[in-house]
Amino acid sequence: MEQRFVMKCGGSTLAALPASFFEDLRDLQERGVKAVIVHGGGPAISETLGKLGIPSEFVNGLRKTTGEVLDVVEMVLAGRINKEIVRRIQQSGAKSLGLSGVDGELIKAQPVANADEIGFVGDVTDVNAEIIEGVMGMGYIPVIAPIGIDAAGQRYNINADTAAGAVASHLGVERMIVVTDVPGIMNGQKQVLPTVTVEEIEAMIVSGEIYGGMIPKVRAAIACIHGRVKEVVIVNGDVPGVLSKAVLEGGIGTRIVQA
Repeated sequence: MEQRFVMKCGGSTLAALPASFFEDLRDLQERGVKAVIVHGGGPAISETLGKLGIPSEFVNGLRKTTGEVLDVVEMVLAGRINKEIVRRIQQSGAKSLGLSGVDGELIKAQPVANADEIGFVGDVTDVNAEIIEGVMGMGYIPVIAPIGIDAAGQRYNINADTAAGAVASHLGVERMIVVTDVPGIMNGQKQVLPTVTVEEIEAMIVSGEIYGGMIPKVRAAIACIHGRVKEVVIVNGDVPGVLSKAVLEGGIGTRIVQA
């Protein structure tokens, strides 16, 4: 059975990662381990909307996506960020191909339940895993921008964590890697927890042990656990050899398990 993994990363986090991270990705590719990357890009979208003078509104942590905002979301995610990641991977000597969920109807979507207040934000209904399998089969690392599309050709802004979880699930991948700028989930003593359940995380949020900017990161990781995905590993992308360790050895970062 070939080894494969799905990695989720924020666009700004990925752009800031050291060359060693991409060299590690290349080394994994050379060893026959197949990677799929799903990326976000929230800060870059906000920055571009600001430059264009388009107001940005959030409803419960999700960006309100008007038609005007959607154009910018697609431009930034599928254009600038996607190609930046592809370039970085290729600079390391690995082969990579950038896609968005619109290409080949890779990510099929439908409007979220509260679309009337949040606009063109989508839930994933299906992932065309054959395209991803084909790209991997040709020896390329697929890099996917989370834009979805429906049968009528309407585009949707899809949360990167949701998209990554759906991609992993449709590929039959049970463990996902979430690359952040933190070494994992810390307890009150600032020690990294090797393994934690979803239930324990909720309790730590209530007790205030997990607080501030860590809450959305952890919630994002939990959002990836659905379908066939059984566990998510949160790691710090700055650690040398982090991907090899997470994929092949374990014992790095925090493993979030269902129960």
